[in-house]
Amino acid sequence: MSSLEKQRVDQRVLNVVQRMFEERSIRREVSVDDVLTGVGLTSLDTVKLVLLVESEFDLTIPLPHITPANFRSIASISGLVNRLMAGA
Repeated sequence: MSSLEKQRVDQRVLNVVQRMFEERSIRREVSVDDVLTGVGLTSLDTVKLVLLVESEFDLTIPLPHITPANFRSIASISGLVNRLMAGA
């Protein structure tokens, strides 16, 4: 996966997370490394986030990859998506 493709994935993940923030009326700047539950997302929001990421990227996230660590931050979600898209 090229650097440009990774940047596109990062931007798309950021957009998904920002949509979640808007739905939850969270009005805070967030960095790619911020812990999303610390910013205001709940564990139920994380479940919805899994579904939104799957829809955005037209992929199925295998159950063993649906972990708090993989959905901790924008960076961790992007890393997961990049790995899945690369076939890892």
